[in-house]
Amino acid sequence: MTMIAVHYPEGRITLEQRRLLAESLTDAVLIPEVGQFCPPARDGFQVRFAEYSAEHMAIGGKLLADGPERDIITVNILVMDGDWPNEVRKEVLENILDCLGKVLEVPEPPPTWWVSFQVIEEGSWGSRGGVLSILDLLDSGVFTEEKIKAIRQKLG
Repeated sequence: MTMIAVHYPEGRITLEQRRLLAESLTDAVLIPEVGQFCPPARDGFQVRFAEYSAEHMAIGGKLLADGPERDIITVNILVMDGDWPNEVRKEVLENILDCLGKVLEVPEPPPTWWVSFQVIEEGSWGSRGGVLSILDLLDSGVFTEEKIKAIRQKLG
């Protein structure tokens, strides 16, 4: 189970771009998480897009409404505890920025696009009417054997 929240100024991302980002951002996290491209695993991902008016976003202590115009996007990623060493987190962050750049047709992501990555500790994720563990999902057929081994080793 993974949640990706994208926050941006009103009008910055079109409906068609959101359609493209919904899939590409999902896969940007899914592939490193399960160890392979696996479309059935997409059902465990939610992407939320939130637009804010210029009066409800600020950078550098100034509201966007007070100018100058800035291209601000923040992406927050929440994942279940599992196999997330620093090199995999780095891959996810770079994947997310790459997807945004491609879909939004920006040659290089600006320094005002920020991505955060947070691991929800084992025993702290609720779904299906109770507490869910990544260990409960390992037999789902979406994880590679290598990922299953790494997750079991980390979480016991």
